[in-house]
Amino acid sequence: MERTLVILKPDAVQRGLIGEIICRLERRGLKIIAMKMVQLSEEIARRHYAVHEGKPFFEGLIAYITSAPVVLMVLEGPRAIEVVRTTMGATDPAKAAPGTIRADLALTVDRNLVHGSDGPETAASEIALFFREDELLQYPRDTDRWLMVKP
Repeated sequence: MERTLVILKPDAVQRGLIGEIICRLERRGLKIIAMKMVQLSEEIARRHYAVHEGKPFFEGLIAYITSAPVVLMVLEGPRAIEVVRTTMGATDPAKAAPGTIRADLALTVDRNLVHGSDGPETAASEIALFFREDELLQYPRDTDRWLMVKP
C-alpha cells in the first residue's frame, strides 16, 4: 500500500469544496487514514514549500497557504500518489484534463485548490511534517475486496 499527503488549500475551504474534493478521491477507492483541519503557521508552510524558497512566487505562496484553514489528509491505496495526481489534474487548471479536480473547479495556477505529494520520498517527509505516526489509522473496509485484486 502506498501513502500520500493531500492538502485542500485555503481556496478549497473558502469555496466550500471540501466535500466535493474528498468525494472524488474516495470514489477512486483511496482510503483516508488521517485527516484534520488546521491553520498552517508560517514556519510549517516554509518547511513544506522549502523546495521553492528563492523563487519569485515563494512569498506569495506562503501568504496564500497561511491565509485560511486547510484540510490535511493522508490517503492510502495501490499507486496512491499517481492516482491522486491524476485525479487532481495538471498544476495549471487551464492545462488540466477535463474531469479532473483542477479542470472542473479551478481557474488559475495560484488558486488550484489541492496539493498532492509528487513521489514516495516526498510523501513520507510531508506526512511526517503534518502527522504523528499514531495519527495514521489502520482499519479494514468492506469495500477493499472490491477495489484490489489479490493474487
